[in-house]
Amino acid sequence: MSTANTDRCLAPELPDDAVEPKRVLEAVLLSAREPLSLADLKKVFSDQISAEALRALLDDLRAEWRGRSVELLQVASGWRFRTRAEFMPYLERLNPEKPPRYSRAVLETLAIIAYRQPVTRGDIEDIRGVTVATQVIRVLEERGWVDVVGHRDTPGRPALLATTRKFLDDLGLRSLSELPALEQITSTLDLADAHQ
Repeated sequence: MSTANTDRCLAPELPDDAVEPKRVLEAVLLSAREPLSLADLKKVFSDQISAEALRALLDDLRAEWRGRSVELLQVASGWRFRTRAEFMPYLERLNPEKPPRYSRAVLETLAIIAYRQPVTRGDIEDIRGVTVATQVIRVLEERGWVDVVGHRDTPGRPALLATTRKFLDDLGLRSLSELPALEQITSTLDLADAHQ
């Protein structure tokens, strides 16, 4: 839908003196620290814009920003602007802080949880063939990527672990179906081991 069509679509829903809705949406998304859901974005307009019109505005904004250094992205928790990956090396020069490095045990555990969830610690140990250290699970929980989502109805009622929306948001994914093939993960881990 073109900008003109979107603006006409919104005209009856907003007062005549309102700032152009797409620019308001752009400002809100650019200043947000976290992804914003459609419900959050509707609140910005005092619920005077329909979900359909809001989606049309978001599509228009995404198209406008296509090809720029920043992109509008839909993730699990909602919508956010993000710097495109090819520009990250330049930003890292300003803030040369090293990203956290995770051990193979942490990455394997995360992969098992992501691809087989919900799983218990025992399930992870069966798949990996080794005991899972408490610290491994704690690292993933502290990062906000894994959480307890229930308990298995077996003796001892072990905790069921699953990934969180933050995990999806941090990876720029809308759902688990967008995860890369498991074979790709295995080859990445093998490459990481070769470089160490």
